Amino acid sequence: MWWLADPKDLHRISDRLSSVYVERCHVDRADNAVVLVNRERTIRVPAAMVATLLLGPGTRITTAAVRLLADSGTAICWVGERGVRLYASGIGPSRGSQLLLRQAYLVTRTKERLAVARRMYGMRFPDEDVSTLNMQQLRGREGARVKKIYRLHATRTGVPWDGRLYKTGQPFEAGDDVNRLLSAGHSCLYGICHAAVVGLGASPALGFVHTGGATSFVLDIADLYKAEYTIPIAFDLAARGLTTERDARTTFRDRVAEGKLMSRIVRDIKTLLLDADTEEPIEDAHELWDDEHGTVPGGINWADEFAGRFDETSFVGVTGPDVAEPKVDF
Repeated sequence: MWWLADPKDLHRISDRLSSVYVERCHVDRADNAVVLVNRERTIRVPAAMVATLLLGPGTRITTAAVRLLADSGTAICWVGERGVRLYASGIGPSRGSQLLLRQAYLVTRTKERLAVARRMYGMRFPDEDVSTLNMQQLRGREGARVKKIYRLHATRTGVPWDGRLYKTGQPFEAGDDVNRLLSAGHSCLYGICHAAVVGLGASPALGFVHTGGATSFVLDIADLYKAEYTIPIAFDLAARGLTTERDARTTFRDRVAEGKLMSRIVRDIKTLLLDADTEEPIEDAHELWDDEHGTVPGGINWADEFAGRFDETSFVGVTGPDVAEPKVDF
């Protein structure tokens, strides 16, 4: 059972393969491996070495496989074609809620939220002091930076560039080749950022720059790496005439492995949400909230402490009359 496993016995999320996307396959278990079976071949994947298993259209999965993935702390996500849309997800390797509570504290206080947003922009402007800029100034600076990056890569590769074009709901049908490659690459980037956020126990929805969406924090984190990964990949592939979604996905996958991006994402999330002297939360405390003491231990019966306050009239139960089961003729 996942709740019986010690988090220290699980492979660190930063050391895992970011994600495995599966479609039109039967997913089963063999020993400590997940087995992916289709008409062409059978592939064994060590469960504990994968951060997130993305189940696409046409996929079936057994209870044995789900249990193995849960025991291994591997998140399961049911997604649309190409992993673009997330329909449902299972629990990841995180055990505690401390990081989520810290994130909620920061995002609901204007001063603290602005400080985190400044740190995010500071990662993109390492040579500039952004400690006194407000959100309007930060957004303007970021917009100018991104436009400059697009122009530089267009000049470097010789690929024409007329601006970013994106069609909501149909990202691979809008714009020219480089725009479609950008959309494909960004989808992959969002996927591994989502896996890292959920794997650490943070909320994908509680964003600091983006807000109002179920993946606002995922978008915040992904924006830190687009200039280094997805934008140059899209222009490089377009220059070589490689314009399919698969070209973007496989190239991005290789670049992520070479640059150890998953480890970097995990480290950056911790840097943004945790203070230098804050210990990384890994354990599930199993505590109860208390208005006087903060928290008290869970898993015990607290009735003894207050038993003297109640009598036989303190609790009321209501039941209905017994009803005979109807007879059904088969």
